[in-house]
Amino acid sequence: MKSFIYADKFFMKHGIKEKGYLSIINGKFGEFQQERPNVTDNVIDFSGKYIAPGLVDTHIHGLLGADVMDNTFEAINTISKGLLKYGVTSFLPTTLTDSVDTLSDSVENISNSFNRVEGAKIQGIYLEGPFFTEKYKGAQNEKYFKDPDINILKLWQKKSKNLIRKIAIAPERKGSIELTRYATKNNISVSLGHSSATFEQVKQVVNSGAKVFVHTYNGMSPLNHREPGMVGAAMVLKDTYAELICDGHHVSPIAVKIMMDAKSSNNIALITDCMRAGAMEDGKYTLGKFNVNVKNSVARLNSGSLAGSVLTMDKAVRNIVDWNIATLEDAIKMATYIPALSCNIDNVCGSIHQGMEADFIVTDKDFNIYETYISGICKYKVNK
Repeated sequence: MKSFIYADKFFMKHGIKEKGYLSIINGKFGEFQQERPNVTDNVIDFSGKYIAPGLVDTHIHGLLGADVMDNTFEAINTISKGLLKYGVTSFLPTTLTDSVDTLSDSVENISNSFNRVEGAKIQGIYLEGPFFTEKYKGAQNEKYFKDPDINILKLWQKKSKNLIRKIAIAPERKGSIELTRYATKNNISVSLGHSSATFEQVKQVVNSGAKVFVHTYNGMSPLNHREPGMVGAAMVLKDTYAELICDGHHVSPIAVKIMMDAKSSNNIALITDCMRAGAMEDGKYTLGKFNVNVKNSVARLNSGSLAGSVLTMDKAVRNIVDWNIATLEDAIKMATYIPALSCNIDNVCGSIHQGMEADFIVTDKDFNIYETYISGICKYKVNK
């Protein structure tokens, strides 16, 4: 089946296309053309609107009261369906530090949910923990922290049917280099965070294949003029990607701009790190085994530490544009292609080009989401 979509602007993989027609053939993107198709062709008219790739959230724990660590299909499906309203068409369900057995159950549940979810597509699993250190534990449970262990990762790979696409570790822990080499060889993107590593320790693991910094600035050794730490490493180490939570609480807009100037939009991945209170009212929630208070859209542990966010990807895009840090084109790229590229899933999501699954969103010039499409089928439409 073939149809065309018309819009004022298309954010394509290789740049912006103005006013034209993009074909969709059997759920995949076809060619873009400026000329109007034949009268008999089905054309969906989005005059006055923009077409962008579906957003890709590679670091998300929960939404709408559900958490990945609930270890149920219902929780994963609630997140999947809920993400459509915010323009997300692909995501990596993200775990928290817990026991090996609990995480085995979690990755098995995500794998079993892979082809059953009814909203945004699961493009893999992100293991955030347990290979961290205590000083920058954040909302991770230090009771289960341990050294990186290839055999444990192999177990989780087996339980997940090889669905793991990303794993976070602290570079200073024993075994980090060995696990990084193994993971990289097996197409698992290694992320660095919840760590007090020195610049040199980070550099060694990056040289072994690690390429992502977990929610950069948060949960890591800061930049110091004598010891650049993880933040300094994120700024200067080439061919690496920095996750950023652009909610205005985790990182100041000025610090976001500093990282942007250091790395460019080609190496910044917007994420949410959203927990179960996302898209919910302020109140009391949990993140893993910790109690969380959400007040004025900021999630904190009883200790006062930030506990994930309630940010959504569309808001992250609008924020970084409103802060005059990025153009809309660059902001969209940092919420689609770059996060996908950082996790080796850019072959299945994150851009609009011929042959790619037709996962896209319809927005206005201010990036408000009007419709969300999965494989060429409308899955969400705003009530207006």
